[in-house]
Amino acid sequence: FMLKQILATKIYIPAPRPNSVLRPRLIDRLNAGLHGKVTLVSAPAGFGKTTLVTEWITAVDRPTAWLSLDEDDSNPVRFLRYFIAALQTISPEIGTNILNVLESSQPSITSLLIPLLNEFATMPQEMILVLDDYHILDNTEIDDALTFLIDNQPSHMHLVINTREDPQ
Repeated sequence: FMLKQILATKIYIPAPRPNSVLRPRLIDRLNAGLHGKVTLVSAPAGFGKTTLVTEWITAVDRPTAWLSLDEDDSNPVRFLRYFIAALQTISPEIGTNILNVLESSQPSITSLLIPLLNEFATMPQEMILVLDDYHILDNTEIDDALTFLIDNQPSHMHLVINTREDPQ
């Protein structure tokens, strides 16, 4: 029921660009970063962050959820809906109960991350979650929720944050 309420193109992994400049040194650094919890790709506009990460994840053998953020995603409920929709591209059932709670009330995102993280923990495979254009978001509740997520994420999950400025 939820896919009708979201713009599907926000959760599609962009297609690799033909004729893009290959950056094997940066790809190697991204691969090395997979051993940690988070990879932060931070550079000014036009430096090819999205192209780089797209090129990398197409070569990495891990399921990947992608979320392209925009100004409207600064709304915590909308952010969480899209966040879950992106994850459902890997595991269609994940977050279903949380979406039902979102429909009926306006709880804090952090309180909803606890059951979501518990669902992550039961997922068997290594996975990558990419948040593209994170700099667009302007909401401390989302920043706090992301900090909580990073502090508590399971070891088989890797978060990639693409941004023009380092997040709080």
